[in-house]
Amino acid sequence: MAEGKNIIVVDDDLDILEAISLMLEDAGHMVKTTSKGDFIEHLDTNDLPDVIILDMLLSGSDGRDIARQLKEQEYTRHIPIIMLSAHPKAEQEAQISGADDFLSKPFEMDELLDKVARLSAS
Repeated sequence: MAEGKNIIVVDDDLDILEAISLMLEDAGHMVKTTSKGDFIEHLDTNDLPDVIILDMLLSGSDGRDIARQLKEQEYTRHIPIIMLSAHPKAEQEAQISGADDFLSKPFEMDELLDKVARLSAS
């Protein structure tokens, strides 16, 4: 099995956070979760994630704005972002905001695991 990756999952739905976290941990990844969009202000530059899974519409924050911020900063622009949304036109919006990949809710966990593996391969 491939080496586990450090992953941050950002979603304001706690059930989704828990489900994604459990699946990723079962697959051997180290997972941090948050429901807060301000997580980027607290990123440790010495311990950056390998992948960020980001909900497009967070309470009080917009995942598209967060993705843009991450891609504009020198130390985070290389981190792949998988954006999640149930919004019908979300995939195009995710690409415009700089997300590296997109998953429409609801999604299959195997599809998420495949995207994580592909984007975190170096």
